[in-house]
Amino acid sequence: MSEALALDRAFAHRDPLARMALLRRSLVGRIVFTTSFGIEDQYLTHLIAQNGLDIEIATLDTGRLFPETYKVWAQTEQRYGRRIKAFYPQAEHLQRLVEAQGIDGFYESVDARKRCCEARKIEPLKRALAGADAWIAGLRADQSDHRGGGAFVTRDETFGLLKASPLFDWSRADVAAAVAAAGAPINELHDAGFPSIGCAPCTRAVAPGDDERAGRWWWESSEKECGLHIGADGRLARVKG
Repeated sequence: MSEALALDRAFAHRDPLARMALLRRSLVGRIVFTTSFGIEDQYLTHLIAQNGLDIEIATLDTGRLFPETYKVWAQTEQRYGRRIKAFYPQAEHLQRLVEAQGIDGFYESVDARKRCCEARKIEPLKRALAGADAWIAGLRADQSDHRGGGAFVTRDETFGLLKASPLFDWSRADVAAAVAAAGAPINELHDAGFPSIGCAPCTRAVAPGDDERAGRWWWESSEKECGLHIGADGRLARVKG
């Protein structure tokens, strides 16, 4: 049985805190949790910080985030008394991108948008995860049909490490209730119709009843992913035996 499959099965009978604690006990090397300061990530940050888990917390500052995201970032550091390490796009890479397609060239095609995501998110994430044994993400199965095909723990071949989703079987209502009980800071945009929050020019509010990720890259009919959670084959990773 693979390590990913063993952990995936063990996660099924535990709560999110116990899942992360088990992951920490099972691995010797670094574990990195990446937050975008959405509601799921705020709850995981709360659990890590309040319980002293030896898990690094990092974020990707794309340079195009909402002001409200920077605000909750500062509130989170103040609330938990720790810095969240930021990874930024490489200046030369970003300069070449903007010179080639303009500041908002990502609206022109899916390929142009993916090149922007590569420069602002994928490459910084590779640096954030370099040398780590595992990556924790705030994915939930019911966020989209695409994400529903994943698992608690997989082997991410793109980044070469284990990837764990402690909230994978939780609903948005579950997360919202837990965050309220914890008193964790929340991005103000959630109350303004933004269930999923990314870069400002690529995210908008959704109508009641819409898919949570309908406001991401709304001008496209793609899978609504930037590439962080997509493997080399273009699909979400699945657990293997």
